[in-house]
Amino acid sequence: MNAMPAGSAAPRVVLGVAGGIAAYKSCEVLRALTESAHHVDVIPTDAALNFVGAATFEALSGHPVTTGVFSDIPAVRHVSLGQRADLIVVVPATADLISRMAQGRADDLLTASLLVARCPVLIAPAMHTEMWEHPATRANIATLRERGVAVVGPAIGRLTGADTGAGRLAEPAEIAELAKLLIQRPEALPADLTGRRVLVTAGGTREALDPVRFLTNRSSGKQGVAIARVAAARGAEVTFVAANIHAPDPAGSRVIRVESARQMQEVVTAEAKEADVVVMAAAVSDFRPSNYSGAKIKKTDADPDIVALTKNPDILAGLVRDRTAGALRASTLITGFAAETGDDKHTVIDYARAKLERKGCDLLLVNSVAAGGAFEGDTNAGVVLGSDGTEVTIADGSKTALAARLLDVIAGKLRDRAPA
Repeated sequence: MNAMPAGSAAPRVVLGVAGGIAAYKSCEVLRALTESAHHVDVIPTDAALNFVGAATFEALSGHPVTTGVFSDIPAVRHVSLGQRADLIVVVPATADLISRMAQGRADDLLTASLLVARCPVLIAPAMHTEMWEHPATRANIATLRERGVAVVGPAIGRLTGADTGAGRLAEPAEIAELAKLLIQRPEALPADLTGRRVLVTAGGTREALDPVRFLTNRSSGKQGVAIARVAAARGAEVTFVAANIHAPDPAGSRVIRVESARQMQEVVTAEAKEADVVVMAAAVSDFRPSNYSGAKIKKTDADPDIVALTKNPDILAGLVRDRTAGALRASTLITGFAAETGDDKHTVIDYARAKLERKGCDLLLVNSVAAGGAFEGDTNAGVVLGSDGTEVTIADGSKTALAARLLDVIAGKLRDRAPA
Protein backbone atom coordinates (compact mmCIF):
# COMPACT_ATOMS: atom_id res chain seq x y z
CA MET A 1 0.00 0.00 0.00
CA ASN A 2 1.29 3.46 -0.81
CA ALA A 3 1.64 6.22 1.75
CA MET A 4 -1.59 8.04 2.57
CA PRO A 5 -2.22 11.34 0.79
CA ALA A 6 -1.56 14.47 2.84
CA GLY A 7 -4.45 15.32 5.14
CA SER A 8 -6.08 11.86 5.05
CA ALA A 9 -6.40 9.71 8.16
CA ALA A 10 -3.99 6.84 8.48
CA PRO A 11 -5.63 3.40 8.72
CA ARG A 12 -5.71 2.26 12.33
CA VAL A 13 -4.36 -1.21 13.03
CA VAL A 14 -4.24 -3.06 16.33
CA LEU A 15 -1.33 -5.50 16.41
CA GLY A 16 -1.96 -8.19 19.01
CA VAL A 17 1.02 -10.20 20.21
CA ALA A 18 0.58 -13.44 22.14
CA GLY A 19 3.18 -15.19 24.27
CA GLY A 20 5.19 -17.43 21.95
CA ILE A 21 8.79 -17.50 20.80
CA ALA A 22 7.67 -16.11 17.43
CA ALA A 23 6.66 -12.86 19.18
CA TYR A 24 9.93 -11.29 18.07
CA LYS A 25 8.80 -11.53 14.44
CA SER A 26 5.82 -9.30 15.22
CA CYS A 27 8.31 -6.42 15.23
CA GLU A 28 8.90 -6.98 11.51
CA VAL A 29 5.14 -6.84 10.85
CA LEU A 30 4.93 -3.69 12.97
CA ARG A 31 7.74 -2.08 11.01
CA ALA A 32 6.17 -2.99 7.65
CA LEU A 33 2.84 -1.45 8.67
CA THR A 34 4.23 1.75 10.17
CA GLU A 35 6.49 2.31 7.17
CA SER A 36 3.45 2.10 4.88
CA ALA A 37 1.67 4.88 6.79
CA HIS A 38 -0.51 2.88 9.17
CA HIS A 39 -1.26 3.97 12.73
CA VAL A 40 -0.46 0.88 14.81
CA ASP A 41 -1.38 0.26 18.45
CA VAL A 42 0.39 -2.78 19.87
CA ILE A 43 -1.44 -4.87 22.45
CA PRO A 44 0.74 -7.69 23.82
CA THR A 45 -0.37 -10.23 26.36
CA ASP A 46 1.51 -10.38 29.64
CA ALA A 47 3.19 -13.56 28.38
CA ALA A 48 4.33 -11.82 25.19
CA LEU A 49 6.33 -9.31 27.24
CA ASN A 50 8.51 -12.20 28.39
CA PHE A 51 9.77 -12.38 24.79
CA VAL A 52 9.69 -8.74 23.62
CA GLY A 53 9.70 -5.76 25.98
CA ALA A 54 7.13 -2.99 25.93
CA ALA A 55 9.88 -0.46 25.16
CA THR A 56 10.54 -2.15 21.81
CA PHE A 57 6.90 -2.02 20.77
CA GLU A 58 6.56 1.59 21.92
CA ALA A 59 9.69 2.68 20.06
CA LEU A 60 8.59 1.03 16.82
CA SER A 61 4.93 2.11 16.98
CA GLY A 62 5.29 5.51 18.64
CA HIS A 63 2.39 4.70 20.98
CA PRO A 64 2.07 3.50 24.59
CA VAL A 65 1.76 -0.22 25.25
CA THR A 66 -0.37 -1.79 27.98
CA THR A 67 -1.76 -5.26 28.58
CA GLY A 68 -4.58 -5.02 31.13
CA VAL A 69 -8.15 -3.76 31.03
CA PHE A 70 -7.52 -1.49 34.02
CA SER A 71 -4.95 0.68 32.25
CA ASP A 72 -5.95 4.20 31.18
CA ILE A 73 -9.45 3.89 32.62
CA PRO A 74 -10.62 7.41 31.58
CA ALA A 75 -10.02 6.57 27.91
CA VAL A 76 -11.88 3.24 28.27
CA ARG A 77 -8.94 1.73 26.37
CA HIS A 78 -10.26 -1.84 26.41
CA VAL A 79 -13.24 -0.67 24.35
CA SER A 80 -11.90 2.27 22.35
CA LEU A 81 -8.97 0.47 20.69
CA GLY A 82 -11.18 -2.23 19.22
CA GLN A 83 -13.99 0.16 18.28
CA ARG A 84 -11.85 2.48 16.19
CA ALA A 85 -9.61 -0.14 14.57
CA ASP A 86 -9.74 -0.72 10.82
CA LEU A 87 -8.00 -4.07 11.31
CA ILE A 88 -6.76 -6.30 14.11
CA VAL A 89 -3.88 -8.62 13.27
CA VAL A 90 -2.50 -11.07 15.84
CA VAL A 91 1.13 -12.17 15.45
CA PRO A 92 1.67 -14.79 16.74
CA ALA A 93 -1.64 -16.36 17.68
CA THR A 94 -0.81 -19.10 20.18
CA ALA A 95 -2.99 -22.12 20.94
CA ASP A 96 -3.99 -20.45 24.22
CA LEU A 97 -5.03 -17.18 22.60
CA ILE A 98 -6.92 -18.97 19.82
CA SER A 99 -8.81 -20.93 22.49
CA ARG A 100 -9.68 -17.78 24.41
CA MET A 101 -10.84 -16.05 21.20
CA ALA A 102 -13.08 -18.99 20.34
CA GLN A 103 -14.62 -18.88 23.82
CA GLY A 104 -15.27 -15.16 23.56
CA ARG A 105 -13.25 -14.35 26.66
CA ALA A 106 -12.21 -10.80 27.58
CA ASP A 107 -9.72 -11.33 30.39
CA ASP A 108 -6.99 -8.98 29.13
CA LEU A 109 -6.73 -5.93 26.87
CA LEU A 110 -6.15 -7.97 23.69
CA THR A 111 -9.10 -10.34 24.04
CA ALA A 112 -11.36 -7.49 25.19
CA SER A 113 -10.38 -5.48 22.09
CA LEU A 114 -11.04 -8.49 19.88
CA LEU A 115 -14.49 -8.92 21.39
CA VAL A 116 -15.37 -5.26 20.81
CA ALA A 117 -14.02 -5.02 17.26
CA ARG A 118 -16.27 -5.11 14.21
CA CYS A 119 -13.41 -4.70 11.74
CA PRO A 120 -11.60 -7.53 9.89
CA VAL A 121 -9.43 -9.76 12.08
CA LEU A 122 -6.37 -11.62 10.78
CA ILE A 123 -4.48 -14.14 12.91
CA ALA A 124 -1.15 -15.84 12.26
CA PRO A 125 -0.96 -19.05 14.31
CA ALA A 126 2.40 -20.27 15.62
CA MET A 127 2.90 -23.24 17.93
CA HIS A 128 4.35 -26.72 18.09
CA THR A 129 3.01 -29.22 15.56
CA GLU A 130 1.23 -31.30 18.19
CA MET A 131 -0.65 -28.24 19.42
CA TRP A 132 -1.60 -27.17 15.89
CA GLU A 133 -2.84 -30.64 14.96
CA HIS A 134 -4.78 -31.20 18.20
CA PRO A 135 -8.55 -31.54 17.61
CA ALA A 136 -9.23 -28.72 20.07
CA THR A 137 -7.10 -26.26 18.11
CA ARG A 138 -8.60 -27.42 14.82
CA ALA A 139 -12.10 -26.93 16.20
CA ASN A 140 -11.21 -23.48 17.54
CA ILE A 141 -9.77 -22.43 14.16
CA ALA A 142 -12.94 -23.67 12.42
CA THR A 143 -15.06 -21.67 14.87
CA LEU A 144 -13.08 -18.51 14.26
CA ARG A 145 -13.29 -18.95 10.48
CA GLU A 146 -17.06 -19.32 10.77
CA ARG A 147 -17.10 -15.98 12.59
CA GLY A 148 -15.17 -14.31 9.79
CA VAL A 149 -11.64 -14.39 11.19
CA ALA A 150 -8.99 -14.78 8.48
CA VAL A 151 -6.09 -17.15 9.15
CA VAL A 152 -2.62 -17.07 7.56
CA GLY A 153 -0.49 -20.15 7.97
CA PRO A 154 1.09 -21.69 9.80
CA ALA A 155 4.04 -22.73 7.67
CA ILE A 156 6.09 -25.90 7.81
CA GLY A 157 9.65 -25.47 9.05
CA ARG A 158 12.00 -25.17 12.00
CA LEU A 159 10.27 -24.71 15.35
CA THR A 160 11.68 -24.23 18.84
CA GLY A 161 14.81 -26.30 19.46
CA ALA A 162 15.45 -29.09 16.99
CA ASP A 163 11.80 -29.69 16.10
CA THR A 164 10.53 -29.24 12.55
CA GLY A 165 6.96 -29.41 11.30
CA ALA A 166 3.72 -27.53 10.79
CA GLY A 167 3.33 -24.65 13.22
CA ARG A 168 6.00 -22.18 12.18
CA LEU A 169 4.83 -18.57 11.90
CA ALA A 170 4.16 -17.36 8.36
CA GLU A 171 6.76 -14.95 7.03
CA PRO A 172 6.25 -11.41 8.43
CA ALA A 173 6.16 -9.93 4.91
CA GLU A 174 3.40 -12.39 4.01
CA ILE A 175 1.36 -11.40 7.07
CA ALA A 176 1.84 -7.70 6.39
CA GLU A 177 0.76 -8.14 2.77
CA LEU A 178 -2.51 -9.80 3.78
CA ALA A 179 -3.04 -7.15 6.44
CA LYS A 180 -2.72 -4.42 3.80
CA LEU A 181 -5.13 -6.31 1.56
CA LEU A 182 -7.75 -6.33 4.31
CA ILE A 183 -7.26 -2.60 4.88
CA GLN A 184 -7.90 -1.99 1.17
CA ARG A 185 -10.72 -4.54 0.86
CA PRO A 186 -12.20 -5.67 4.20
CA GLU A 187 -14.21 -8.36 2.40
CA ALA A 188 -11.19 -9.82 0.53
CA LEU A 189 -10.67 -12.94 2.68
CA PRO A 190 -14.00 -14.68 3.23
CA ALA A 191 -13.94 -18.34 4.20
CA ASP A 192 -15.66 -19.21 0.91
CA LEU A 193 -13.07 -21.83 -0.09
CA THR A 194 -13.33 -23.84 3.12
CA GLY A 195 -13.38 -27.53 2.30
CA ARG A 196 -12.16 -26.95 -1.26
CA ARG A 197 -8.96 -28.47 -2.63
CA VAL A 198 -7.03 -25.94 -4.70
CA LEU A 199 -4.01 -26.84 -6.83
CA VAL A 200 -1.76 -23.91 -7.81
CA THR A 201 1.35 -23.98 -9.99
CA ALA A 202 3.95 -21.23 -10.04
CA GLY A 203 7.38 -20.27 -11.28
CA GLY A 204 9.25 -20.92 -14.50
CA THR A 205 10.25 -24.40 -15.61
CA ARG A 206 13.86 -25.12 -16.59
CA GLU A 207 14.79 -27.32 -19.54
CA ALA A 208 18.35 -28.61 -19.29
CA LEU A 209 20.77 -28.39 -22.21
CA ASP A 210 23.71 -29.77 -20.24
CA PRO A 211 24.63 -29.95 -16.51
CA VAL A 212 25.32 -26.20 -16.49
CA ARG A 213 22.89 -24.58 -18.92
CA PHE A 214 19.14 -24.58 -19.29
CA LEU A 215 16.31 -22.79 -21.11
CA THR A 216 13.88 -20.90 -18.90
CA ASN A 217 11.85 -17.69 -18.67
CA ARG A 218 11.48 -14.61 -16.47
CA SER A 219 8.75 -15.86 -14.16
CA SER A 220 9.54 -15.37 -10.45
CA GLY A 221 6.52 -17.31 -9.18
CA LYS A 222 5.35 -14.35 -7.06
CA GLN A 223 1.86 -14.30 -8.58
CA GLY A 224 1.33 -18.01 -7.99
CA VAL A 225 2.60 -17.64 -4.42
CA ALA A 226 0.08 -14.84 -3.85
CA ILE A 227 -2.77 -16.98 -5.23
CA ALA A 228 -1.84 -19.90 -2.98
CA ARG A 229 -1.48 -17.60 0.03
CA VAL A 230 -4.88 -15.98 -0.46
CA ALA A 231 -6.60 -19.30 -1.24
CA ALA A 232 -5.27 -20.78 2.01
CA ALA A 233 -6.38 -17.69 3.95
CA ARG A 234 -9.86 -18.19 2.46
CA GLY A 235 -9.96 -21.70 3.92
CA ALA A 236 -8.79 -23.86 1.01
CA GLU A 237 -6.60 -26.92 1.30
CA VAL A 238 -3.83 -25.81 -1.05
CA THR A 239 -1.27 -27.88 -2.94
CA PHE A 240 1.44 -25.65 -4.39
CA VAL A 241 3.59 -26.96 -7.24
CA ALA A 242 6.70 -24.77 -7.33
CA ALA A 243 9.02 -24.56 -10.31
CA ASN A 244 12.16 -22.61 -9.39
CA ILE A 245 10.32 -19.80 -7.62
CA HIS A 246 12.09 -16.68 -6.34
CA ALA A 247 9.78 -16.05 -3.38
CA PRO A 248 9.13 -17.67 0.02
CA ASP A 249 6.77 -20.66 0.02
CA PRO A 250 3.16 -19.67 0.78
CA ALA A 251 2.24 -20.49 4.37
CA GLY A 252 -0.56 -22.97 4.86
CA SER A 253 0.17 -24.86 1.62
CA ARG A 254 1.58 -28.30 0.87
CA VAL A 255 4.55 -27.62 -1.40
CA ILE A 256 5.83 -29.92 -4.16
CA ARG A 257 8.96 -28.81 -6.01
CA VAL A 258 9.62 -29.55 -9.67
CA GLU A 259 12.23 -28.47 -12.19
CA SER A 260 11.04 -29.14 -15.73
CA ALA A 261 7.79 -29.08 -17.69
CA ARG A 262 7.58 -32.86 -17.82
CA GLN A 263 8.09 -33.12 -14.06
CA MET A 264 5.34 -30.55 -13.56
CA GLN A 265 3.03 -32.47 -15.90
CA GLU A 266 3.52 -35.66 -13.91
CA VAL A 267 2.80 -33.99 -10.56
CA VAL A 268 -0.12 -31.86 -11.76
CA THR A 269 -1.81 -34.76 -13.57
CA ALA A 270 -1.74 -36.81 -10.37
CA GLU A 271 -2.70 -34.04 -7.95
CA ALA A 272 -5.52 -32.63 -10.09
CA LYS A 273 -7.56 -35.82 -9.64
CA GLU A 274 -8.60 -34.66 -6.16
CA ALA A 275 -8.76 -30.91 -6.87
CA ASP A 276 -11.84 -28.73 -6.98
CA VAL A 277 -9.82 -25.92 -8.57
CA VAL A 278 -6.63 -25.91 -10.65
CA VAL A 279 -4.83 -22.60 -11.22
CA MET A 280 -2.00 -22.94 -13.74
CA ALA A 281 -0.06 -19.77 -12.92
CA ALA A 282 3.33 -21.29 -13.77
CA ALA A 283 5.19 -20.18 -16.90
CA VAL A 284 5.77 -23.57 -18.51
CA SER A 285 8.46 -23.73 -21.19
CA ASP A 286 6.97 -24.44 -24.60
CA PHE A 287 10.16 -26.16 -25.77
CA ARG A 288 13.08 -28.16 -24.42
CA PRO A 289 16.43 -29.04 -26.02
CA SER A 290 16.07 -32.15 -28.17
CA ASN A 291 19.45 -33.47 -27.08
CA TYR A 292 20.75 -33.33 -23.52
CA SER A 293 24.50 -33.52 -23.05
CA GLY A 294 25.68 -35.32 -19.92
CA ALA A 295 28.85 -33.23 -19.97
CA LYS A 296 29.22 -29.47 -20.29
CA ILE A 297 29.22 -28.46 -23.93
CA LYS A 298 32.48 -26.70 -24.80
CA LYS A 299 32.70 -23.74 -27.14
CA THR A 300 34.93 -25.76 -29.42
CA ASP A 301 32.52 -28.73 -29.53
CA ALA A 302 29.27 -27.08 -30.59
CA ASP A 303 27.79 -25.14 -33.46
CA PRO A 304 26.35 -22.03 -31.73
CA ASP A 305 23.81 -21.58 -34.52
CA ILE A 306 22.06 -24.89 -33.85
CA VAL A 307 20.10 -25.82 -30.72
CA ALA A 308 17.44 -28.32 -31.77
CA LEU A 309 14.19 -28.01 -29.81
CA THR A 310 11.29 -30.32 -29.02
CA LYS A 311 7.80 -29.25 -27.95
CA ASN A 312 6.92 -29.78 -24.30
CA PRO A 313 3.56 -31.27 -23.30
CA ASP A 314 0.67 -28.81 -22.99
CA ILE A 315 -0.27 -29.34 -19.33
CA LEU A 316 -3.30 -27.04 -19.34
CA ALA A 317 -4.87 -28.60 -22.45
CA GLY A 318 -4.06 -32.03 -21.06
CA LEU A 319 -6.03 -31.32 -17.89
CA VAL A 320 -9.04 -30.31 -19.97
CA ARG A 321 -8.75 -33.54 -21.98
CA ASP A 322 -8.51 -35.56 -18.77
CA ARG A 323 -11.65 -33.90 -17.44
CA THR A 324 -13.52 -34.65 -20.65
CA ALA A 325 -12.37 -38.28 -20.49
CA GLY A 326 -13.47 -38.64 -16.85
CA ALA A 327 -9.97 -38.80 -15.33
CA LEU A 328 -10.80 -35.58 -13.46
CA ARG A 329 -14.10 -34.70 -11.86
CA ALA A 330 -16.48 -32.93 -14.21
CA SER A 331 -16.88 -30.14 -11.64
CA THR A 332 -13.15 -29.35 -11.45
CA LEU A 333 -12.67 -25.70 -12.41
CA ILE A 334 -9.55 -25.13 -14.52
CA THR A 335 -7.90 -21.71 -14.79
CA GLY A 336 -5.01 -20.87 -17.08
CA PHE A 337 -2.69 -17.89 -17.43
CA ALA A 338 -1.59 -16.14 -20.60
CA ALA A 339 1.34 -13.74 -20.82
CA GLU A 340 0.67 -11.98 -24.11
CA THR A 341 1.88 -9.13 -26.29
CA GLY A 342 -0.21 -7.57 -29.02
CA ASP A 343 0.95 -6.68 -32.52
CA ASP A 344 -0.26 -4.73 -35.55
CA LYS A 345 -2.78 -7.47 -36.36
CA HIS A 346 -4.31 -8.46 -33.03
CA THR A 347 -4.66 -7.14 -29.49
CA VAL A 348 -3.63 -8.94 -26.31
CA ILE A 349 -7.29 -9.83 -25.68
CA ASP A 350 -7.69 -11.19 -29.21
CA TYR A 351 -4.79 -13.59 -28.68
CA ALA A 352 -6.04 -14.51 -25.22
CA ARG A 353 -9.57 -15.31 -26.46
CA ALA A 354 -8.07 -17.56 -29.12
CA LYS A 355 -5.93 -19.29 -26.51
CA LEU A 356 -8.92 -19.78 -24.21
CA GLU A 357 -10.86 -21.47 -27.00
CA ARG A 358 -7.87 -23.56 -28.02
CA LYS A 359 -7.09 -24.76 -24.48
CA GLY A 360 -10.70 -25.35 -23.45
CA CYS A 361 -10.24 -24.18 -19.84
CA ASP A 362 -12.93 -22.38 -17.84
CA LEU A 363 -11.04 -19.18 -17.07
CA LEU A 364 -7.95 -17.52 -18.47
CA LEU A 365 -6.16 -14.63 -16.79
CA VAL A 366 -4.28 -12.65 -19.39
CA ASN A 367 -1.43 -10.23 -18.63
CA SER A 368 0.11 -7.82 -21.08
CA VAL A 369 3.84 -8.44 -20.80
CA ALA A 370 5.01 -5.77 -23.22
CA ALA A 371 8.16 -4.14 -21.85
CA GLY A 372 8.40 -6.86 -19.22
CA GLY A 373 5.09 -6.14 -17.48
CA ALA A 374 3.98 -8.65 -14.77
CA PHE A 375 7.28 -10.54 -14.54
CA GLU A 376 9.44 -10.36 -11.42
CA GLY A 377 7.80 -7.25 -9.93
CA ASP A 378 5.38 -6.92 -7.01
CA THR A 379 2.43 -5.48 -8.94
CA ASN A 380 0.23 -6.87 -11.67
CA ALA A 381 -2.93 -6.25 -13.68
CA GLY A 382 -4.97 -8.44 -15.96
CA VAL A 383 -8.25 -9.50 -17.45
CA VAL A 384 -10.06 -12.71 -16.48
CA LEU A 385 -11.75 -14.21 -19.53
CA GLY A 386 -14.45 -16.84 -19.07
CA SER A 387 -15.41 -19.61 -21.46
CA ASP A 388 -18.96 -18.30 -21.09
CA GLY A 389 -17.93 -14.98 -22.63
CA THR A 390 -17.49 -13.06 -19.39
CA GLU A 391 -14.65 -10.57 -18.97
CA VAL A 392 -13.46 -9.17 -15.63
CA THR A 393 -10.79 -6.46 -15.59
CA ILE A 394 -8.43 -6.35 -12.60
CA ALA A 395 -6.76 -2.98 -12.16
CA ASP A 396 -3.05 -2.61 -11.48
CA GLY A 397 -2.19 -3.29 -7.86
CA SER A 398 -0.29 -5.72 -5.69
CA LYS A 399 -0.09 -9.34 -6.79
CA THR A 400 -1.93 -10.22 -3.58
CA ALA A 401 -4.78 -7.92 -4.59
CA LEU A 402 -4.93 -9.52 -8.04
CA ALA A 403 -4.97 -12.96 -6.42
CA ALA A 404 -7.94 -11.97 -4.28
CA ARG A 405 -9.87 -10.65 -7.29
CA LEU A 406 -9.15 -13.78 -9.31
CA LEU A 407 -10.31 -15.97 -6.45
CA ASP A 408 -13.49 -13.88 -6.20
CA VAL A 409 -14.24 -14.94 -9.78
CA ILE A 410 -13.29 -18.57 -9.10
CA ALA A 411 -15.41 -18.75 -5.94
CA GLY A 412 -18.36 -17.35 -7.85
CA LYS A 413 -17.99 -20.01 -10.55
CA LEU A 414 -17.76 -22.73 -7.89
CA ARG A 415 -21.03 -21.59 -6.33
CA ASP A 416 -22.71 -22.02 -9.71
CA ARG A 417 -21.49 -25.61 -10.11
CA ALA A 418 -23.08 -28.68 -8.64
CA PRO A 419 -20.74 -30.65 -6.35
CA ALA A 420 -19.15 -33.81 -7.74
